Amino acid sequence: MPSSLSSFSARVTLLALFSATTFYFLYKSRRLRHLKSLTLSSKPVPRGKILFVSQTGTSKTLAQRLHNLLASNGVVFDLVDAHSYDPEDLPKETLVLIVASTWEDGNPPPGARFFATWLAESVKDFRVGALLLKGFRFGVFGVGSRVYGERFNAVAKGLVKQIRDLGGSEIVPLGEGDVDGGELDLDFEKWCEKVVGVLNGKVLENGVNGDLECGVYDSKEESEGESDLEEEEIVDLEDIAGKVPPRKKTAAAAAESNANGNGNGKVNGQREMVTPVIRANLEKQGYKIIGSHSGVKICRWTKSQLRGRGGCYKHSFYGIESHRCMEATPSLACANKCVFCWRHHTNPVGKSWQWKMDDPIEIVNTAIELHTNMIKQMKGVPGVTLERLNEGLTPRHCALSLVGEPIMYPEINALVDELHKRRISTFLVTNAQFPDKIKSMKPLTQLYVSVDAATKESLKAIDRPLFGDFWERFIDSLTALKEKHQRTVYRLTLVKGWNIEDVDAYYKLFSIGEPDFVEIKGVTYCGSSATSKLTMENVPWHADVKAFSEALATKSQGEYEVACEHAHSCCVLLAKTKKFKIDGQWYTWIDYDKFHDLVASGRTFDSTDYMAATPSWAVYGAEEGGFDPEQLRYRKERRHHKSSPKQAG
Repeated sequence: MPSSLSSFSARVTLLALFSATTFYFLYKSRRLRHLKSLTLSSKPVPRGKILFVSQTGTSKTLAQRLHNLLASNGVVFDLVDAHSYDPEDLPKETLVLIVASTWEDGNPPPGARFFATWLAESVKDFRVGALLLKGFRFGVFGVGSRVYGERFNAVAKGLVKQIRDLGGSEIVPLGEGDVDGGELDLDFEKWCEKVVGVLNGKVLENGVNGDLECGVYDSKEESEGESDLEEEEIVDLEDIAGKVPPRKKTAAAAAESNANGNGNGKVNGQREMVTPVIRANLEKQGYKIIGSHSGVKICRWTKSQLRGRGGCYKHSFYGIESHRCMEATPSLACANKCVFCWRHHTNPVGKSWQWKMDDPIEIVNTAIELHTNMIKQMKGVPGVTLERLNEGLTPRHCALSLVGEPIMYPEINALVDELHKRRISTFLVTNAQFPDKIKSMKPLTQLYVSVDAATKESLKAIDRPLFGDFWERFIDSLTALKEKHQRTVYRLTLVKGWNIEDVDAYYKLFSIGEPDFVEIKGVTYCGSSATSKLTMENVPWHADVKAFSEALATKSQGEYEVACEHAHSCCVLLAKTKKFKIDGQWYTWIDYDKFHDLVASGRTFDSTDYMAATPSWAVYGAEEGGFDPEQLRYRKERRHHKSSPKQAG
């Protein structure tokens, strides 16, 4: 019996010791004891995702901790690295928790740069709007260091602001942790407590946080907490709304100018085209400014084809490789103030060259360098293969149509020569106000003239030209186009209620310039502004563009036929039938190697000398609608949006 008591006593002692040890390890933190004691209500909680933006592993570790905590409470979340997550899937999510680190200079870690940039782009994309993430609930915890002052947790603050601007609703306010302050774990546990508390019933039926304040900023915090990423974000020309930069940055740019020059836009006595205010405006829109009057940007179609998701209309119509195309201009200035201006007139205007002039070789070299740097930022982005990335680092095409009037640059021919020496094709767009410049242009791969209206009255209303003799200049420009031997294009932009009924008047212009091709595109709505009264009602559907194009082709009585289309861009191509349709086969594509060989030969040649067969998927009426079947079609899930009317074809 004493032996049995002794054995029982030993078992009790061991059990007590085990219990005490277990209690110590499981509940050594008061906060952890409190969190562990929380249990979620029986209400169904939607499955969500925990994304982490991490460089050294801190945010990843915290995200794993949150994942384990929620799992212990019976809530299953996916734990995902933002580096491998496709942000285009965000509209499909309902609940996302983000743990985000701020890396060097207020930017996200390199691996998550695309994720953050996509959000920044979407906020400025007038076609996306504030309902993209409607119904999307989220919470963000930032990991940073207060020693960086204003840049402390800049990435997390930027993510919250951008998601809110896209219609998302915070379930908890922004949490902030300081890796150098010694309170990171405690601050994170407090934030986790709020998350668990909200999931435990503090969410209203409409999904909006009921007990916790929804906003996390006051006006001062919003202006001072912006990430430097905004200055480096990559956005496409068709995605921008010409927003004016913060007053603070404009003032800073002006101060820098005063320090380097005399503050009046002149350096060494010469006037700079890009003043500090203009530079700040354009850089805010994602432009990389070259020297004093040039610029380069990366196009969204470049990024799209890098990811294997299809190229732009020039890929469908002419066979360019969109992921190897550089969008640039040697002159940011323009002689028009078009109502559909993508920049909302944040770029300079002028009727003649009156500025300091940079060297064409410098412009080309810098443009290529800046372009390839932007391509490198796509490394690791979902869908970007090493092969396509390496191809993108060697541009083969240049669209001289970024902004402004490239033909104004006095050394435009020398610049084109430099591009051709590098076997880079040239697609130059002019606004039909400089006929003498068109006459003096050397051979280009393709020369465009913007034909924004067909009558003097409508041209004045739409283009709002600076020249008093704008109509005479317009007609002379079309006449000059007729004398060119290389491929020529009329570029028509249809604006509903302004010029979409002018079929007869447009056709009368065909005989003046006799273009090889006529591109017909629906206007891109760029948001409201003090300089434009356009609304979404002025944007034609693809069916409208097709109907207009077919009417023009019919009016030409067979001289032109509808050859190609790119439904995604709401764009259709007319081509000269006898010239580019041989035995029933269209030849709108370009043999780029042959073009460069012809340029190098120095002999005279014309547009038929370097044409190539158009693939069946690009031909008008094809089932693909101009989408390359070798690319992967990616369809965004549209929620909370009215569907567009059915389109013909």
